[in-house]
Amino acid sequence: MVQRKGGARRKTRGKFSRSAREKGKFSVSKFFEEFNDGEKVVLKANTSYQRGIYFRRFHGLVGTVVGKRGSCYHVAITDHTKDKTLIVHPVHLMKAR
Repeated sequence: MVQRKGGARRKTRGKFSRSAREKGKFSVSKFFEEFNDGEKVVLKANTSYQRGIYFRRFHGLVGTVVGKRGSCYHVAITDHTKDKTLIVHPVHLMKAR
């Protein structure tokens, strides 16, 4: 059997890259940000913190907060025709406008 090359962050150089203004440490308020159930959020990965990050396919999608598990949130999204639930840390979430 052929071994698979790469992992979950394969081919993400452009997708997960951040501008010079965004690079570096993130604010503590972003780390402890609270979201309510039913709130719309945008999946925007902060690559300076790798824990609780989602799969690269879902980058930029808008989802709905369904619940909470520990410090992370359950986010319901639609992937083409399927409904999926992701467990995402609040650092990687942004409130939708």
